[in-house]
Amino acid sequence: MTDPIHVDLDPVKTAKMARDRRTSNPIVILLGILLLATVLTFIVDSGAYQRDGRLVEPGSYHVLEKDVSFRALIAAPSSEPGPSAAPVGLIGMLMSIPKGLEKSAGLIFMVLIIGGMFGIMKASGTIDAGLERVLAMVKGNIYILVPGLMIVFSAGSTFLGLASEYLLIIPVIVAMANRMGLDSIMGLAIVTIAVKIGYIASVTNPLPLTIAQPLLGLPIFSGVGFRLFSYLVFLTAGIAFMLYMIKRRKNIQELTVDFSSEKLAPRQTLMLGVLGLGIAFLVYASSQWQWKHEALSAYYIGLCILLAGLSGLGASAAADAFVSGMKKILMASFLIGVATAVSVVLQEGQILDTIVFNLTSAIGNDGAHIAATGMFFSQLMLDFLIPSTSGQAAVSMPILGPIGQISGVSGNTTVLAFLYGNTITNMLTPTSGTLLAYLATAQVNWTSWARFILPLWGIFIVISLILLYIAVATGY
Repeated sequence: MTDPIHVDLDPVKTAKMARDRRTSNPIVILLGILLLATVLTFIVDSGAYQRDGRLVEPGSYHVLEKDVSFRALIAAPSSEPGPSAAPVGLIGMLMSIPKGLEKSAGLIFMVLIIGGMFGIMKASGTIDAGLERVLAMVKGNIYILVPGLMIVFSAGSTFLGLASEYLLIIPVIVAMANRMGLDSIMGLAIVTIAVKIGYIASVTNPLPLTIAQPLLGLPIFSGVGFRLFSYLVFLTAGIAFMLYMIKRRKNIQELTVDFSSEKLAPRQTLMLGVLGLGIAFLVYASSQWQWKHEALSAYYIGLCILLAGLSGLGASAAADAFVSGMKKILMASFLIGVATAVSVVLQEGQILDTIVFNLTSAIGNDGAHIAATGMFFSQLMLDFLIPSTSGQAAVSMPILGPIGQISGVSGNTTVLAFLYGNTITNMLTPTSGTLLAYLATAQVNWTSWARFILPLWGIFIVISLILLYIAVATGY
């Protein structure tokens, strides 16, 4: 049996924590960013590149005429693009939120369904019993579990491009962290940091490489050796950071937990087996058949029905557990749509291409090292506006490729700067739908995550600059 854990909280500290939660609500932060994006459509020149499909044609940027009068402040946005631009007014800003919700509907529904599914698993007692058994097998040694899990998760990302597939794993890892006396943010970090490390290096990750490398005339997956080296460096730093944070938190609480070694009930064993096989098939199917959000959601619904039938809860109780699980992440799911609204405003105000043009123009050609550093920071900033990895590659690679040729930066190093900048920002930016989905399933708010991850964010920036310097110096 587990001894009860007593935590003595000072009333003053408790009141301060409550105030912090009220003032740092992530929806307030996102609405502030949305308002800022709206204001920028009045301040920043509108412009556009000519495009061939999704791809930008280098050197084709041109400024568009724009009406910034008071009338534009309250005018409804035009549904048809034309030769002139218009800023996004108050009506357009409000309309961007339902547009963002509609644009992100697939991801939002998927997150809600996963929450409902783990509501069923939790109500049946299967999650708690399964974690108890696993932790008893390793005697609760988190210093073995965490590195092992991070290696597995990061390998799936860096070699196969897995990301949204891990949404199914996060509630389990969070429950494991809670069971070992750690807070939910530590369970979230085990998965999130590992996934981001995988994407930073993208050793053979097909999602960015099949877009970025051909745009620079490179064979797909070329330069794999240096990216593998990068993966090992970032993975070592990420694991070290996690072990340090675990030690720091364990020293604060000094928790000692005994784990039950009792066997699982047959029903619980069957449910965990179905969940494990379901995850394995999901990884195969999403990679083999390129499943999108709709197909993934349908798969999760089918898995929910199967698990509900095996749970022994009965139809009504299973439905109640499903709804209860969805309720816990409803608000966080809504945030995904608000974050998407930011990109809607930037696109409707036609200032996104202007920002891309100014960022890339600032790189210059004052030597390969400076140019590579400039590429990295331009990608770092650009990811706040274009959190999609494939979308950022389609926009930035045709522009950065010629800059790299002029300044002596090789194609693979240009891709490296893109991978580093894109993924490091995605660890933190509140406009990333995938990050918000992770936060939603873990039930962690963005401000708490930002405070936690900021030191590692800075460490990864330093590591990236060092690796880029090595890449340029060695002619990678």
